[in-house]
Amino acid sequence: MGLLDTILRRGARAPARAKDDELFDDEFQKKLDVLSLVSRRVFSGKSRAERRTKKSGSGVEFKDHRDYVEGDDLRYLDWSIYQRFGKLQTRLYEEEEDLSVYVLVDTSTSMGFGDGDKLRQAKRVAAALAYVALANLDRVGVLAVRDAVNRTMQPTRGKQRIFRVFEFLRPLAADGTTELGPALRAFAAQQKRRGLAVLVSDLYDPRGFEEGINALRYAKFEVLVIHLRDAREARPALHGDVRLYDCETGEEREVTVTPKVLARFAEAYAAYGDDVARFCKSKQVTYVAADVSTPFDELVLRVFRSGGFLR
Repeated sequence: MGLLDTILRRGARAPARAKDDELFDDEFQKKLDVLSLVSRRVFSGKSRAERRTKKSGSGVEFKDHRDYVEGDDLRYLDWSIYQRFGKLQTRLYEEEEDLSVYVLVDTSTSMGFGDGDKLRQAKRVAAALAYVALANLDRVGVLAVRDAVNRTMQPTRGKQRIFRVFEFLRPLAADGTTELGPALRAFAAQQKRRGLAVLVSDLYDPRGFEEGINALRYAKFEVLVIHLRDAREARPALHGDVRLYDCETGEEREVTVTPKVLARFAEAYAAYGDDVARFCKSKQVTYVAADVSTPFDELVLRVFRSGGFLR
């Protein structure tokens, strides 16, 4: 049981401060419109095609030549090269595809620890990013992940589909263990279309946060990691002899908490965040960390500024 995974039993079932049915109220939806407007300003002067993925195909933009092989469409032979050099060359073009955006929400038990602020923040951020992508005509899918892909909202398009996103996110509950590696490998195997994968998680994975992120990288997704943190977890209000337990596995440990122990815990908590940021930078993965106390719209603007979501 790792240091960052241990928490006080009596805090595990604290009552929620806000009901899930209040997450996406009128005020929230008004802020979504503002965020959408901001995203359009970022796109000002750019062609929408810049946000599309490209693959070799039969589109209208010339890309390159390759040697002719039996079975190639004769309409794409470059006869001018044949006349000049006596070589059969096939013209290749770039075919544009709408960008697919997948928002992956961690719903493991640690996301609901305490008052559940991390999971509520994850839902708000997921809904906001989904709305911006839908407003920009991208295809958007939303998934709940923990040790597997728990629930899936199939990719859809169109701004009015945001209410479908709300309906999907609202009932999600924190439960189960965190195993992002197997979960995200399963996700990648299920998706025929690659695109942008946005992982919203506290990254408390006993197997290591690297496994889940690498599962997306190796599957050729662009990756954006939104690391939700809670400063109260860095310095828990504990003193004396306490029994700690892992909220996901139930493993227990008796600890005598002193100011020195709390200081070491805070150092380990900070070092963990630094490790995640350093790893993402080394792998060219866009990384945004934020405390759960950060207003969701401010966090989304931070995501915009990172360049990992708006292009």
